[in-house]
Amino acid sequence: MWTSTILMLAAGLLTILAGAKIFTNGIEWLGKKLNLSEGAVGSVLAAVGTALPETMVPLIAILFAPTGTATEVGIGAILGAPFMLSTLAFGVVGVSKMVFCRGSGCIDVKRSIVMRDLKYFICFYSLAAAAAFIPYMMVKIPIAAVLVAGYGYYVIKTLGDGDTLSELDIPPLYLWKKGGEAPLPIIIIQVAISLCLIAGGAHYFVDALSNLATAVMMPALILSIIITPIATELPEKFNSIIWVKGGKDTLAMGNITGAMVFQGSVIPTIGIMLTPWSISTLAAISAGLALLSSIVIYLIVAWKRELRASHMIYPVAIYGIFLLLIFTMQ
Repeated sequence: MWTSTILMLAAGLLTILAGAKIFTNGIEWLGKKLNLSEGAVGSVLAAVGTALPETMVPLIAILFAPTGTATEVGIGAILGAPFMLSTLAFGVVGVSKMVFCRGSGCIDVKRSIVMRDLKYFICFYSLAAAAAFIPYMMVKIPIAAVLVAGYGYYVIKTLGDGDTLSELDIPPLYLWKKGGEAPLPIIIIQVAISLCLIAGGAHYFVDALSNLATAVMMPALILSIIITPIATELPEKFNSIIWVKGGKDTLAMGNITGAMVFQGSVIPTIGIMLTPWSISTLAAISAGLALLSSIVIYLIVAWKRELRASHMIYPVAIYGIFLLLIFTMQ
């Protein structure tokens, strides 16, 4: 059993990595072809595309396994994804910057994009978390509607923010070796293939982690808040590493912060509409720490007017606090 589980973990991880590599190349060309800005590509196209694995986890848990534990896992996965992005994923960007860009501690990201994304996330996620403490569904439903409408407004505001990708140096499309610009259908096919690889790899990785957690008798909520989001957030992390290495920090950060906005608004709406949307103490703590980490980075960018790799130690420290609380509460 252990050998097969480890092989599944390795196969899932390699598949996600390959999918992320193909996806970043394809999504850059799609943004260039559509004449979109860096903000739109990183915070909307890439963010929503790579959010597919973590979106599927709560949906499957809630819709196809309607038990008390499954609902708990679904809600935990919904809350765990933004928490993981706002802590460990930020740390990944900071470490990547230190490794690939030695001597350059400043993350070269457009300040307005980071502040915009974090502002919307803090607003939406606070509203979604607050809905869990409201006992009346007639109040929760309007909140869900506000979250979806708010995300739509955010997308509209994002589409024109930043420099267009036509101004950036983009490597040739992997599926187009004939020279010149690839046609739009080929670009879309590459993006679709990469998303299938990411979703398939995440599925096997999560299954292997679940089997491992079951073997060591790990509680379902801890699995959903900590273990599963680490696996399902791998696409965003890998994408960001690839973009930092290529000197495209705005795309790297936008992929994470844009995914946070999507997962702090649209995904909680699923939980509000399909579950009682009441959360445990541990889940509430994870939501609070996700907001704390986002507020810390927002204030740093607002006050210092820059974001350095060393600043990313704060979100990682907040994640460490959460782990300490978990072991204390067990």
